[in-house]
Amino acid sequence: MRILVVCGAGASSTFVAQRVRHAAHAQGLDYAAFAGTEQSLPIDLDAVDVVLVGPHLAHALERIERDAAARGATVVLLPSDIFTDRDGTRTLALVRAAAGTEQT
Repeated sequence: MRILVVCGAGASSTFVAQRVRHAAHAQGLDYAAFAGTEQSLPIDLDAVDVVLVGPHLAHALERIERDAAARGATVVLLPSDIFTDRDGTRTLALVRAAAGTEQT
């Protein structure tokens, strides 16, 4: 699964993407997570399954959802406290729920 984490300038999304990659690896999942910016959309949407949108981009959510839907990607608006998820497991759970692959 390919996960795009989007924020305004790419700094906070880099941290979230790294944490999701580590959490997925720890659970034995073949997930790739990478960071992007609002300005790089919709180009970055071409080969992703899930788009995680930073809470500070809520104003752009409708446009991002429209662009992602045209490419078959699912969009998740991250909660405002997502940066407290230091090990990425909570963020990974959001990804898995959005993709319908949550653990049972």
